[in-house]
Amino acid sequence: MKKWNSFELKADKFKPEHLGQLNFYLEALDRDVKKPNENPSIGVLLCKDKDSEVVEYALSRSLSPTMVSEYKTQLPDKKILQQKLHELFENEADEK
Repeated sequence: MKKWNSFELKADKFKPEHLGQLNFYLEALDRDVKKPNENPSIGVLLCKDKDSEVVEYALSRSLSPTMVSEYKTQLPDKKILQQKLHELFENEADEK
């Protein structure tokens, strides 16, 4: 089954309204784009900084599967990126 994803990249720290905006996009995808046989859309919110407690409060009543994470302005080592990409493809193949 196909899944639609929405990615948001914020240049500032996490704010609860970012989650509201992402949930708006997810609802639009699920209502207007997703087919009945497809899984619900998934949201990924990447912020420059996050307060885990604030994120937990913001996500506690959310019905959409959403992830919030920090991003770094410096890339990790190339070998780590290659390993993670390989793991991602392995996991995706296992799901099929």
